Amino acid sequence: MSLNLSLYTVSAVLILDNEGSRLYAKYYNSPSIESSNSTSHTTTTNNTNTNNNNNINSDPYFSTLQQQLKFEKSLFSKVNKVNQDIVLYDNHLITYKQTNDIILLIVAKINENESLIYSIMANLFESLNILLDNTIDKATILEKYDIVTLTIDETIDDGIIIESDPAIIVSRVTNAPAAQLDGVHVNIDKGLFDAFSFASKKISERLQQGL
Repeated sequence: MSLNLSLYTVSAVLILDNEGSRLYAKYYNSPSIESSNSTSHTTTTNNTNTNNNNNINSDPYFSTLQQQLKFEKSLFSKVNKVNQDIVLYDNHLITYKQTNDIILLIVAKINENESLIYSIMANLFESLNILLDNTIDKATILEKYDIVTLTIDETIDDGIIIESDPAIIVSRVTNAPAAQLDGVHVNIDKGLFDAFSFASKKISERLQQGL
Protein backbone atom coordinates (compact mmCIF):
# COMPACT_ATOMS: atom_id res chain seq x y z
CA MET A 1 0.00 0.00 0.00
CA SER A 2 1.57 3.28 -1.15
CA LEU A 3 1.33 6.48 0.85
CA ASN A 4 -1.03 9.20 -0.27
CA LEU A 5 1.08 11.96 -1.87
CA SER A 6 -1.81 14.37 -2.33
CA LEU A 7 -2.27 17.53 -0.28
CA TYR A 8 -5.82 16.35 0.44
CA THR A 9 -5.09 14.31 3.55
CA VAL A 10 -8.14 14.65 5.81
CA SER A 11 -11.48 13.02 5.01
CA ALA A 12 -13.45 14.29 8.01
CA VAL A 13 -13.28 16.04 11.38
CA LEU A 14 -15.80 14.86 13.98
CA ILE A 15 -16.72 15.78 17.52
CA LEU A 16 -19.06 13.29 19.19
CA ASP A 17 -20.61 13.34 22.64
CA ASN A 18 -20.41 10.51 25.17
CA GLU A 19 -23.36 8.74 23.54
CA GLY A 20 -21.95 8.87 20.02
CA SER A 21 -24.17 11.72 18.80
CA ARG A 22 -22.53 14.33 16.64
CA LEU A 23 -21.77 17.77 17.98
CA TYR A 24 -19.74 18.73 14.93
CA ALA A 25 -19.08 16.96 11.63
CA LYS A 26 -17.35 18.14 8.50
CA TYR A 27 -16.55 15.87 5.56
CA TYR A 28 -14.17 16.71 2.72
CA ASN A 29 -13.81 15.53 -0.87
CA SER A 30 -10.65 15.48 -2.92
CA PRO A 31 -10.85 17.15 -6.37
CA SER A 32 -9.48 13.90 -7.77
CA ILE A 33 -12.77 12.32 -6.73
CA GLU A 34 -15.06 15.17 -7.63
CA SER A 35 -14.38 18.41 -9.50
CA SER A 36 -16.01 20.52 -6.80
CA ASN A 37 -15.57 19.85 -3.11
CA SER A 38 -18.66 19.07 -1.09
CA THR A 39 -18.98 19.10 2.67
CA SER A 40 -21.53 18.12 5.21
CA HIS A 41 -21.45 20.36 8.25
CA THR A 42 -23.91 19.51 10.97
CA THR A 43 -24.45 20.42 14.58
CA THR A 44 -26.69 18.77 17.13
CA THR A 45 -28.40 20.91 19.74
CA ASN A 46 -31.07 19.57 22.05
CA ASN A 47 -31.03 16.28 20.09
CA THR A 48 -31.99 18.06 16.85
CA ASN A 49 -29.79 17.74 13.74
CA THR A 50 -29.35 20.94 11.75
CA ASN A 51 -27.91 20.51 8.24
CA ASN A 52 -25.77 23.46 7.15
CA ASN A 53 -24.86 21.90 3.82
CA ASN A 54 -26.84 19.27 1.95
CA ASN A 55 -24.23 18.48 -0.73
CA ILE A 56 -23.48 14.80 -1.21
CA ASN A 57 -20.03 13.45 -0.39
CA SER A 58 -18.71 11.08 -3.05
CA ASP A 59 -16.84 8.80 -0.64
CA PRO A 60 -18.96 5.61 -0.63
CA TYR A 61 -18.83 5.59 3.17
CA PHE A 62 -20.10 9.16 3.48
CA SER A 63 -22.29 9.70 0.42
CA THR A 64 -25.47 10.42 2.40
CA LEU A 65 -26.30 11.88 5.80
CA GLN A 66 -27.65 8.50 6.89
CA GLN A 67 -24.35 6.80 5.99
CA GLN A 68 -22.40 9.46 7.82
CA LEU A 69 -24.45 9.04 10.99
CA LYS A 70 -24.18 5.25 10.75
CA PHE A 71 -20.40 5.53 10.34
CA GLU A 72 -20.16 7.88 13.34
CA LYS A 73 -22.21 5.59 15.58
CA SER A 74 -20.23 2.48 14.65
CA LEU A 75 -16.94 4.39 14.95
CA PHE A 76 -17.95 5.61 18.41
CA SER A 77 -18.57 2.03 19.56
CA LYS A 78 -15.11 1.13 18.27
CA VAL A 79 -13.11 3.88 20.02
CA ASN A 80 -15.18 4.73 23.12
CA LYS A 81 -13.11 4.26 26.26
CA VAL A 82 -10.35 2.54 24.26
CA ASN A 83 -7.10 4.44 24.78
CA GLN A 84 -5.31 3.71 21.52
CA ASP A 85 -5.08 7.18 19.90
CA ILE A 86 -4.85 5.65 16.41
CA VAL A 87 -7.04 2.90 14.93
CA LEU A 88 -7.77 1.47 11.50
CA TYR A 89 -11.50 1.25 10.96
CA ASP A 90 -13.69 0.59 7.93
CA ASN A 91 -10.83 1.22 5.51
CA HIS A 92 -9.94 4.55 7.17
CA LEU A 93 -7.21 5.80 9.50
CA ILE A 94 -8.70 7.31 12.66
CA THR A 95 -6.89 9.44 15.23
CA TYR A 96 -8.80 10.65 18.25
CA LYS A 97 -8.73 12.22 21.70
CA GLN A 98 -11.37 11.49 24.34
CA THR A 99 -11.86 13.92 27.21
CA ASN A 100 -14.71 14.62 29.59
CA ASP A 101 -17.91 13.89 27.64
CA ILE A 102 -16.64 14.38 24.06
CA ILE A 103 -14.39 12.71 21.50
CA LEU A 104 -12.46 14.65 18.85
CA LEU A 105 -11.70 12.50 15.80
CA ILE A 106 -9.88 13.02 12.53
CA VAL A 107 -10.68 10.59 9.72
CA ALA A 108 -8.15 10.09 6.93
CA LYS A 109 -7.50 7.69 4.09
CA ILE A 110 -5.99 4.40 5.19
CA ASN A 111 -2.73 5.13 3.35
CA GLU A 112 -2.08 8.43 5.12
CA ASN A 113 0.93 9.06 7.33
CA GLU A 114 -0.13 8.08 10.87
CA SER A 115 2.30 10.43 12.59
CA LEU A 116 1.13 13.41 10.53
CA ILE A 117 -2.56 12.81 11.16
CA TYR A 118 -2.04 12.18 14.87
CA SER A 119 0.06 15.35 15.16
CA ILE A 120 -2.69 17.42 13.53
CA MET A 121 -5.31 15.94 15.84
CA ALA A 122 -3.17 16.63 18.93
CA ASN A 123 -2.42 20.22 17.85
CA LEU A 124 -6.05 20.90 16.99
CA PHE A 125 -7.04 19.61 20.42
CA GLU A 126 -4.43 21.84 22.06
CA SER A 127 -5.68 24.86 20.11
CA LEU A 128 -9.26 24.20 21.22
CA ASN A 129 -8.12 23.69 24.79
CA ILE A 130 -6.45 27.11 24.82
CA LEU A 131 -9.36 28.91 23.18
CA LEU A 132 -11.96 27.23 25.39
CA ASP A 133 -10.06 28.04 28.59
CA ASN A 134 -9.00 24.48 29.34
CA THR A 135 -12.62 23.28 29.29
CA ILE A 136 -13.44 20.96 26.42
CA ASP A 137 -16.84 19.44 27.05
CA LYS A 138 -20.23 19.22 25.35
CA ALA A 139 -21.70 22.29 27.01
CA THR A 140 -18.70 24.49 26.18
CA ILE A 141 -18.53 23.30 22.58
CA LEU A 142 -22.19 24.09 22.01
CA GLU A 143 -21.89 27.43 23.78
CA LYS A 144 -18.78 28.48 21.84
CA TYR A 145 -19.55 26.66 18.62
CA ASP A 146 -18.37 29.56 16.45
CA ILE A 147 -14.90 29.37 18.01
CA VAL A 148 -14.79 25.61 17.50
CA THR A 149 -15.72 25.83 13.81
CA LEU A 150 -13.29 28.67 13.15
CA THR A 151 -10.47 26.80 14.89
CA ILE A 152 -11.04 23.73 12.72
CA ASP A 153 -11.29 25.85 9.57
CA GLU A 154 -7.99 27.56 10.42
CA THR A 155 -6.37 24.13 10.74
CA ILE A 156 -7.90 22.22 7.83
CA ASP A 157 -9.35 23.68 4.64
CA ASP A 158 -11.10 21.41 2.12
CA GLY A 159 -9.18 18.44 3.52
CA ILE A 160 -5.81 20.20 3.26
CA ILE A 161 -3.80 20.78 6.43
CA ILE A 162 -3.04 24.52 6.35
CA GLU A 163 -1.64 25.03 9.85
CA SER A 164 -0.36 22.82 12.65
CA ASP A 165 1.13 25.24 15.19
CA PRO A 166 -1.37 25.84 18.03
CA ALA A 167 0.04 29.33 18.71
CA ILE A 168 -0.57 30.44 15.13
CA ILE A 169 -4.01 28.82 14.99
CA VAL A 170 -5.04 30.59 18.20
CA SER A 171 -3.71 33.92 16.94
CA ARG A 172 -5.74 33.63 13.74
CA VAL A 173 -8.92 32.71 15.59
CA THR A 174 -8.63 35.48 18.18
CA ASN A 175 -7.78 38.18 15.61
CA ALA A 176 -10.08 38.40 12.62
CA PRO A 177 -8.49 39.91 9.47
CA ALA A 178 -8.57 43.69 9.63
CA ALA A 179 -7.94 46.32 6.98
CA GLN A 180 -7.53 50.08 6.63
CA LEU A 181 -10.84 51.72 7.47
CA ASP A 182 -11.88 55.20 6.45
CA GLY A 183 -9.95 57.54 8.73
CA VAL A 184 -8.85 54.68 10.99
CA HIS A 185 -5.51 52.91 10.98
CA VAL A 186 -5.55 49.41 12.40
CA ASN A 187 -2.25 48.03 13.68
CA ILE A 188 -2.59 44.44 12.48
CA ASP A 189 0.98 43.48 13.42
CA LYS A 190 0.45 44.50 17.05
CA GLY A 191 -2.80 42.54 17.25
CA LEU A 192 -1.17 39.40 15.86
CA PHE A 193 1.80 39.81 18.18
CA ASP A 194 -0.47 40.13 21.21
CA ALA A 195 -2.47 37.07 20.18
CA PHE A 196 0.69 35.07 19.49
CA SER A 197 2.06 36.03 22.91
CA PHE A 198 -1.22 34.99 24.53
CA ALA A 199 -1.15 31.60 22.80
CA SER A 200 2.53 31.05 23.65
CA LYS A 201 1.84 31.85 27.31
CA LYS A 202 -1.04 29.38 27.42
CA ILE A 203 1.04 26.63 25.83
CA SER A 204 3.89 27.30 28.27
CA GLU A 205 1.46 27.00 31.18
CA ARG A 206 0.22 23.67 29.84
CA LEU A 207 3.78 22.36 29.48
CA GLN A 208 4.63 23.43 33.02
CA GLN A 209 1.58 21.54 34.27
CA GLY A 210 2.98 18.45 32.59
CA LEU A 211 -0.09 17.95 30.35
